[in-house]
Amino acid sequence: MKKIAIIGGVIVLVFVLIFVLNSQKNKNALEDNPYETDNLKQSTIDLLDDPNYQNIILPKDLNEKIEKGETFTVYFFSPECSHCKEMTPRLTPLAEENNVEIFKYNILEYEQGWDDFNIEGTPTLVHFENGKEVARMPNAQPNENIQAFFDQVVLK
Repeated sequence: MKKIAIIGGVIVLVFVLIFVLNSQKNKNALEDNPYETDNLKQSTIDLLDDPNYQNIILPKDLNEKIEKGETFTVYFFSPECSHCKEMTPRLTPLAEENNVEIFKYNILEYEQGWDDFNIEGTPTLVHFENGKEVARMPNAQPNENIQAFFDQVVLK
């Protein structure tokens, strides 16, 4: 009986240690995050240091760009979307090669984006000119389609 209590105590201690270490890791990751909040879902926290998920745009900043009539491209993604996880590591380098700046909107954290921008699924790439949507590319796409979107819409 004593051995079972010791083993049970060790198991509880290991779980507590894992919880504490994970909490500290999350706390460190949340410092200076671009979301202006520490109340983020774990899947978002896990991407904070990922170079493919930088240049995050917040809803207020996106609305401001639209109101100012700017020309820009936004990538609507969810860190839990398997299609986003597949496409983003291809999209980001392609955008860099083409000198295309893409703002990334985390629709998991800012769910109002679904309705505000009529997003039907993720990933979705949307290009705005003079504050108006002019083209969108829904779903994960092969590199050729991404390049064609850049050539025909963004870089024209």
